Amino acid sequence: LKFIFGPSAVPALDLVDQRSVTRLRSPSGRILYQVLGSSGKLYTCYSSCHFCTCPAFGFSVLQKSESLLCKHILAVYLSQALGACQELAVSEEQLTNILLAEEEEEG
Repeated sequence: LKFIFGPSAVPALDLVDQRSVTRLRSPSGRILYQVLGSSGKLYTCYSSCHFCTCPAFGFSVLQKSESLLCKHILAVYLSQALGACQELAVSEEQLTNILLAEEEEEG
């Protein structure tokens, strides 16, 4: 993993070991992931479009193209493969509020 994903591999495995990945599912079937980062901040990840709200994703992946993904997205993929995601059912309103909160933080 480290050969392919570089410095993101070990921190991502740590996040999986700490069960920091939560899969949120709404009644309509919408799914997103939240990852509790090592700094204690909660990041929202979208595996369907390969996106994370963390600064490292924006800088290293989108701006510099130095990495394929951040440790949070890799942790999501590893958690999916290992069946290690925490599951949380949320209402459509709760999911909307999570998405709006992310938009407000970025704006």
